[in-house]
Amino acid sequence: MKVTLFTKDDCGLCKEAERLLRRLQKKIRFDVEFVDIEADSAVFDRYWARVPVVAVDGKEVAAAPLDEHRLRVALSA
Repeated sequence: MKVTLFTKDDCGLCKEAERLLRRLQKKIRFDVEFVDIEADSAVFDRYWARVPVVAVDGKEVAAAPLDEHRLRVALSA
C-alpha cells in the first residue's frame, strides 16, 4: 500500500501528520511518499488550503485536521 502525504514547509499540522504516519507504520505496513505542494503549481492549487492531505493508493482519505482513528481505519482496509 502506498500512502502519500501532501505537505508544505513551515506547516505544524504537516509535521504532526508525519509523526502520526510514522507511528502507524509501526503497526500497519505501508510506504509513505511526501509531496511538497509548493513544488508543483497544479498540486498547490488543489491542496493549499487543506494540507496536510493523506491519500492511500491515490485516493484521498483524510485532510487537516487529521483524525487518527479515521486514518487508522483507512490504512487497515
